[in-house]
Amino acid sequence: MNKKSGKIKKGIFTAVILGMALVIAVFAIIQLDVTGQRGSGLGEEYIYDLKEEGKIDPNLFLYKEAAELINTGFKQAYAVLADSNGTIYVTGDESLRLFDGSGALKKEIKTATSPRCFALSSEGKIYVGTQEKIMVLDDNFMEVASWPLLNKKSILTSIAVSKNDIFAADAGNRVVLRYDTSGRIIKQIGKKDESKNITGFVIPSPYFDLAIGSDGLLRVVNPGRHRIEAYTFDGDLEFWWGSASPDIVGFCGCCNPVNFAILPDDSFVTSEKGLLRVKIYSPDGKFTGVAAGPEQLAKDIMAGICNDPAKCQIGGFDVTVDNEQRLLVLDTVHNVVRTFSRIKTQ
Repeated sequence: MNKKSGKIKKGIFTAVILGMALVIAVFAIIQLDVTGQRGSGLGEEYIYDLKEEGKIDPNLFLYKEAAELINTGFKQAYAVLADSNGTIYVTGDESLRLFDGSGALKKEIKTATSPRCFALSSEGKIYVGTQEKIMVLDDNFMEVASWPLLNKKSILTSIAVSKNDIFAADAGNRVVLRYDTSGRIIKQIGKKDESKNITGFVIPSPYFDLAIGSDGLLRVVNPGRHRIEAYTFDGDLEFWWGSASPDIVGFCGCCNPVNFAILPDDSFVTSEKGLLRVKIYSPDGKFTGVAAGPEQLAKDIMAGICNDPAKCQIGGFDVTVDNEQRLLVLDTVHNVVRTFSRIKTQ
């Protein structure tokens, strides 16, 4: 074979390959459903129907929502807490705002960056977790200390305070940081350790909540494992509860619950993202009832009238309880605080 004929054959081969690729590409474009009118192509048993999954037996509801809403005024709210005097604290954008029980704005404290989480101490201090540090505010809302994060990967999502220790959930590093009162990190809790039966935190998205129980144990959500785990302050895993299930008694999706709070009777209120549900569990983790479901918390989406898909992604709503035993749910789609009052015991 001479060089000229070899080049000709090579050119023909290349042309054939390119022609086949063009035919495949055209076929793919013809088959592409850019309108969504043809659906997923899967059978009905594979179609996730939010309206159907969101239906909850009315007899399971223990709370009823009040008509009044607290408008936070934030473009993006993050976290909510209430103190023993009835003041409601909400973080969002680049500030911390204080409201009275009726929703009137009492005070606003500006922060340099977004305050994603915070905690209130019995001494009146406020610990605010930002993208760069933990800010410590005194009872006059003045910054009196600034604590470093673990490293550049740190994403703080929750803070809890005891007498001598401050705990921060670090979703970026998948650990709980234990600080002393001077701001020194003295322990990392939750790292995988087979010898201690600790499987490690699975955190697919930046939702990672914690709180301190009246029994002195630290409760931490392990969202990817769909459970709440109990640790000593030294990092020993004592027990856990929770299971993965779309049923009302379990936690659905990739990673739930995303937020929780401990009620005065030591029971738990949990919040799930995706299929929005706020539920009540006993101190030992048994399901007892529902505070709110998708039909209360995601009316726009359930009705299919949300005009801004980016804004109406169903994210995690923070939850807390106020001094009147009302549940406060921070709706981060509409950036309002919604209140729920108990209507019956289980």
